[in-house]
Amino acid sequence: MGRARQGRHAADRAGQPRRARNSGALVGTACVVLVATGGVVASGNGTQARHLMALGSHNSDPGGGPVTTAPPPATTTTTLPRLDVLSITPIQGAKGVASGMPVTVVLSGPPRSGAPMPDLVPATKGHWTVDGSTLTFTPSLGYAPWSTERIVVPKALAGPETSSFHVAAVPLLRVQQLLAELRYLPLAYGPVPGVSGLRTAAPIAALVSPRTLPGTFTWRFSKVPASLRSQWAPGEDTVVTTGALMHFEAVENLPEDSPVDPQLWGALKEAVASRATDPVPYDYLMVSETLPEQLVVWRDGVDLYSTPVNTGVPGAWTATGTYPVYARFYTTTMIGTDVDGYHYDVPNVPWVAYFNGGDAVHGYWRASYGYPQSNGCVELPVDNAQVVWAMDPIGTLVNVSA
Repeated sequence: MGRARQGRHAADRAGQPRRARNSGALVGTACVVLVATGGVVASGNGTQARHLMALGSHNSDPGGGPVTTAPPPATTTTTLPRLDVLSITPIQGAKGVASGMPVTVVLSGPPRSGAPMPDLVPATKGHWTVDGSTLTFTPSLGYAPWSTERIVVPKALAGPETSSFHVAAVPLLRVQQLLAELRYLPLAYGPVPGVSGLRTAAPIAALVSPRTLPGTFTWRFSKVPASLRSQWAPGEDTVVTTGALMHFEAVENLPEDSPVDPQLWGALKEAVASRATDPVPYDYLMVSETLPEQLVVWRDGVDLYSTPVNTGVPGAWTATGTYPVYARFYTTTMIGTDVDGYHYDVPNVPWVAYFNGGDAVHGYWRASYGYPQSNGCVELPVDNAQVVWAMDPIGTLVNVSA
């Protein structure tokens, strides 16, 4: 019996699969054959077999009762209707669009929740609002002047579709606002009368808006010559604005008499951001042809300096009106013909400031002053001309009155 038991034990040990050392994995029998109720046979590794045993037959369970397997849940797919772009404003190719004009995109239906909004290229600060099927973009600072703005409607929203428009130049009124803030005009500009908007202006050039801002122009001085006051008009291209622009260009070393273009606008923005105001006082030259003729320099609200002058003789009158100084020389050679036919060529004429064609304020050697003697220029005693020359930089207005 001892041998018999020993044999059975040995057989049992031989029939058992061996476990790998330090592992729970089975090693030995590679495949198990199971016969499930109903004659379904499954074969595979041990894990697969246990899974099949757990599942059992489709028509019985371990207790012998029927088993009903529920069908998989039905999958429902909802297809949203495709949206079309009905209109985009400004229309394709529109020109002269104001920098602050909103963009409107009208769709064939309301956009789905979370749908992306159209893109603006170049990118512009602002925000989109949705009202039913209408999408509206409102720029915060405005589109870049003189630029072409593209509106790109992505496929995930509608379309896709692309449109573009051309942005207008900076309004002259906005240029005047900044010139006033920078003290190139004899007026101040700001949200409150008498207070310059430069105090709260953006400190970064890119944030200076090209859009006209609400505010008020006020004269910086209590006493302003009537001839100067009458030449000013907000939003209009008068000689007061022309002179201020010419003076700004000279200070910033920009091309003389350049139009309001991207280069000049960029310089204005930089000056605002850096608070670079006009480095000299505001001067205004008044020439009176009433005898005895004289020139008065008005500076920052007061008559600062006066001198006797000579203006043009009959046939070569000094034209009345207001003109900006456009060229200056320490000395220059003057060539021309007098009304009596005499041809002159005079070198080294000193302290010259041209303001109207060939007419200039300059020094000249005469025995007397105070009545018409010139060929159209405004002649001063040489020493006095040197004083005035320091007060008539490029852009200074010269008013000649009868």
